[in-house]
Order: sequence, then C-alpha cells, then structure tokens
Amino acid sequence: MERQKRVLAVHDISGVGRCSLTVALPIISAAGVECSVLPTAVLSTHTGGFTGYTCRDLTDDLLPMARHWESLGEQFDAIYMGYLASFAQMDMMREIFSLLADKDTLIAVDPVMGDNGKLYAAFDMTFPPAMLELCTHADLIKPNMTEAALLLGEEYQPGPYTKEYVEGLLLRLVQKTEARQIVLTGVFFDEERLGAATFDGTTKEIAYIFGENVPGLYHGTGDVFGSALVGALVRGMPLSEAVRAAVDFTVAAIQTTAKAGTDIRYGVNFEKNLPVYMRALGIV
Repeated sequence: MERQKRVLAVHDISGVGRCSLTVALPIISAAGVECSVLPTAVLSTHTGGFTGYTCRDLTDDLLPMARHWESLGEQFDAIYMGYLASFAQMDMMREIFSLLADKDTLIAVDPVMGDNGKLYAAFDMTFPPAMLELCTHADLIKPNMTEAALLLGEEYQPGPYTKEYVEGLLLRLVQKTEARQIVLTGVFFDEERLGAATFDGTTKEIAYIFGENVPGLYHGTGDVFGSALVGALVRGMPLSEAVRAAVDFTVAAIQTTAKAGTDIRYGVNFEKNLPVYMRALGIV
C-alpha cells in the first residue's frame, strides 16, 4: 500500500471564522493527505470584520515543537507556511525548514502581508524585504497581486491587467526568489473572470486558470485556495491541474456563500463543496 503523504501547515488558528488552520486541516485531509499543524498564534476570532478578539502569540513554542519532531525523526512531504506575525517568526521558519524538510519536501510559502494594494496594518515597509528573503528558501510561492508588488518593491497596479504585465511580474519574482513554482493570485483581464497565473520552472511554461468573478469580499478564500493547491500538489498533480482544482473549489465555495447570503465575517462555505474538490483529485 502506498504511504500516506504528510503536510505540515504553519499558520495561526482562529476559534471562529474560517481561515488559516481551520481551513487547512479539513481541506488537506479531504485530499487524503495527513495534515500536521504548527500554530503560530491562537485567536478567538479572525481579524477580518470582528472586533475585541483575543490573541495568544505562540512564538516561543515554535522551535521547541519543531525540535521535538526532529528528535523523533519526523519528516514531511510539504511544509505549507501562511501568516507570520513577526520578524522573529520569520527567522524561526528558516530553522524549521532545515529541521523538518529534506531534499524531497515541498516548501510552499504564502507571503501573507497585504491585499487590495495595501500592506496590512500590522506591518511596516521593512517587512516585505524580509519576506522576500524567506521566499528564497521556498520551492513554491503564492503571492497575490499586492504581495507580488511588495516583494519586488514596486508600486501596486490595480487591474484589469495585461498578459505583458502579469508575465513580467512572474519572471521578476523568479529572478528575485529562484522559486521553482509561482502561483500569482488575483489575476484578471476583465471583470467577468478571476483566477491565477502560474510559472512552472520545470517546463518554463506560464499558464492562466480562471473562474467566475463573484462580486464581493469574502474572507479566508486565499487560505481555501492555498490549502486546496497544496493538497493537490502533494498528491502528485501537475501545477496547472492543481491550480485548476483549487480555483474551481474556491469559486464553488464563494458561489454557495453568496447564494446563501451568509455573513461574510465567517468565511466561505467550503465544507459543502469538499466533494467538488475530492472529485477533481479523483478521490470520489
């Protein structure tokens, strides 16, 4: 019997509001992949739309946990890193990669630090160069259009975009980070379709994968997409097919949420659409 694949997800966890680890755990598990977790912080709710939330920083626990796993000989097929709250956590991630990854481990970094043309309020402009350096340790990076501009030290350009601009961003990110795979999200050429552009260093090919652009702001969709992408890649799907599965799943979750009129603070209804994802992966 084939060995079950393992992913280590390094994210914060919110008790209420679907994002980060409460998204990564079920989605990666639905891919038939074991999902271990290294929580960077525990929050009562996520920070998008809720006020008065509590937050317990777990920075001091990260390396002791990773060193314990290393002492046990634990290894992972992928390490999937999301939101980091500080420079200290970024420094620790370098050691965590060295402790728990081998030459075959996919290191996937989501450089979470901004959206809609703005750096998140928790950070200042010294954060993007530090994140860029961390991205040089990754095999795959998944920035949105804002984060791509921040990583490159360029001014953010609002869409719709042109292929020339998007492909220029991808190639400059390759040069700066030397990542083997890049998935650039939030790409659109018109108002009807929204999705991702990919660069595959193995084939040197650029591909575009789009879905319906559902109007509105939906929290946690980047985590839904990223978790679905990592699950598919670890199962052995080629990059463009993995992105296709992740786009279709994320769009289905947004459509379900929009139709139900759910309070957007609670994230998207990905649970109802897990069969969509599992069918795309050939599990059901």
